[in-house]
Amino acid sequence: MSVDTKTVKKVASLARIAISDDDAERLAPELSQILGWIEQLGEVDTSGVEPMTAVIPNSLRLRDDVVTDGGIRDALMINAPQAEHGFFTVPKVIE
Repeated sequence: MSVDTKTVKKVASLARIAISDDDAERLAPELSQILGWIEQLGEVDTSGVEPMTAVIPNSLRLRDDVVTDGGIRDALMINAPQAEHGFFTVPKVIE
């Protein structure tokens, strides 16, 4: 795919980037090369390759989700400026 300066200016306008005519002329061949490389990647046969998220297989080391410090609600509510029915009470923000 060939990119001309008009296309570069259009893309820059859509991206809200101000570029000069000299910059547009300089960027046109670079963008053409990038798009050519992307087209080359599309020609690679990947039918036998499964999708992956990393080059090496990773597995997360998980721990059991266990409550280690529970049952202290009353001690926490002592620090609350306002509490009601075991919950923190906050002033209404939205009317």
